[in-house]
Amino acid sequence: MSLTFYPVTINNVGELMPIENDCHSHPWSEKIFKSCIGERYFGHYLKDQNNIIGFYIGEYILGEATLMDICISPTYQGNGYGKHILNHYTKEARLLGAEKLLLEVRAKNISALMMYINDGYAEVARRTGYYPSAIGYEDAIVMQRAL
Repeated sequence: MSLTFYPVTINNVGELMPIENDCHSHPWSEKIFKSCIGERYFGHYLKDQNNIIGFYIGEYILGEATLMDICISPTYQGNGYGKHILNHYTKEARLLGAEKLLLEVRAKNISALMMYINDGYAEVARRTGYYPSAIGYEDAIVMQRAL
């Protein structure tokens, strides 16, 4: 199977929104998504011959890159695509000059936590009750990796 990365642009947000909505209990709105394209933001989506598998959005400021959003279509989850997309994000962040990578993840998202830990991220902070959930709120774990 041939996989290709393409830059995220305003023109393909509509194609990416269904994946955003399928991946998050409280997804970004289309307006927020569009505000995270251009200037200090960078992102790519991964596509096979016919389908978008997933995407990421990163932010780069003064030697630090933050993973703002990463989504894998539920159809493709559990097949290593998350790691493939995370590796692309890391490569792009390094090309921009990042020396440090940051992200935050829901404390209950164990599969994502393990992917980040296996990629060299470590917990540096916890934001109590940060994310809304179906019942109340849940913690955000802030993670960091040096490049």
